[in-house]
Amino acid sequence: MDIDTPKGAKDFPPELKIPRQEIISKLIKIFETFGFSPLDTPIIERFDVLSAKYAGGAEILKETFKLKDQGDRDLALRYDLTVPLSRFLAMNPNLRLPFKRYQIGEVFRDGPIKAGRMRQFTQSDVDVVGAKSMLADAEFVKIAQAFFKEIDVDVIIEINNRKVLDGVLAGLQVPENKFIDVILAIDKLKKIDIKEIEKELQQKGIKGKLVDELLKIFSTKGTNTEKVEKLRKIIKTTTGIEGLNEIEQLLSYVDQKNVEFSISLARGLAYYTGTVFEVFLSKKEKINFTSSLAAGGRYDKMIGQFIGNNKEYPAVGISFGIEPITEVLKQKKQEKETDIKKTVTQVYIIPIKTIKESLKIVEQLRNAGINADMDLNERGISKNLDYASALNIPFVLFVGSKELSEKKVKLRDMKTGKEELLKVDEAVSRLQ
Repeated sequence: MDIDTPKGAKDFPPELKIPRQEIISKLIKIFETFGFSPLDTPIIERFDVLSAKYAGGAEILKETFKLKDQGDRDLALRYDLTVPLSRFLAMNPNLRLPFKRYQIGEVFRDGPIKAGRMRQFTQSDVDVVGAKSMLADAEFVKIAQAFFKEIDVDVIIEINNRKVLDGVLAGLQVPENKFIDVILAIDKLKKIDIKEIEKELQQKGIKGKLVDELLKIFSTKGTNTEKVEKLRKIIKTTTGIEGLNEIEQLLSYVDQKNVEFSISLARGLAYYTGTVFEVFLSKKEKINFTSSLAAGGRYDKMIGQFIGNNKEYPAVGISFGIEPITEVLKQKKQEKETDIKKTVTQVYIIPIKTIKESLKIVEQLRNAGINADMDLNERGISKNLDYASALNIPFVLFVGSKELSEKKVKLRDMKTGKEELLKVDEAVSRLQ
């Protein structure tokens, strides 16, 4: 038998899991600072829920893991956390709005594998339902700014509006039934060669001159204000003008120093109805990494479709990719082997024929909030030190009869090798 993980899934040993947990802890702190509360939903959903008209659309369904239960019911693994949120709200129509929630959990997509993208990965979503104002959209730009500042990563937050895209396409007289095809192609402008985009558009039935006009508009350069002004000369539809007004309003609510109005940003998912966001590493970071670190947008129609009452439930949110963020931090830090956290243990107790006394000291350390571990195999000092060193445990505490006779213990800093004879209370204070 070939013992291995499935393609696109992997184990996370402590040295990989610990930094991921630190990222998640920082996200949770920021989400809760902005007034969002936790929600959990099942990993398995009914397939008809995930494939509903106003769910992810045809593109995402190609990557959905499908299965059946013993009752021959069609089920699937969730591919994001947004559709389950919509289903939850449809099942709980009496919730007080606005409903602000965050959820961190595993999602599954049977798609191509590359750096920072697996088939099983962790998403960290934060959404608000029941707020139509651009003040809500602005909160998500601010959340992204706060988080990436917290982890000291320079990013560019790209924003656009699906109404603006529709306005551009209508202004160029692109047939409405081709809108989604064009949007999906234009969304790839930063990812593939422009010749490939031209070829894809032509294959979708968009003719040569129209292709040139589209690519010229979607390649517009300038400041955020200049781009808006240029588009006002092109967009004449009510929906398109509304989208431009929303972009202007959103920009007025945020610090624009790392926010860019990107006309070609579309986000492939069909359920977006207004603002869309995508966060990329800025060129200030000398790291070769092109995947997005966070993305999201406004989806005002999905929940009403689930409920089936045609009522609009304004909703907007953003998702942070734990895998790509972890990869960026790994490349940025390039830690030495001795700096990699392989355990959460802060201090390792080595009893020297003092088991009962050491147990009391371990309990005292833990009660003080210190992550403490202790030799469980009654090994010698040398082997215990090797163990602590291999796991990069910062401190070791020797508990010997000689030290105890003086009501003290010996604390060693494993990085510097410095040792101190301290009372237990003093050791606790030092470790805190």
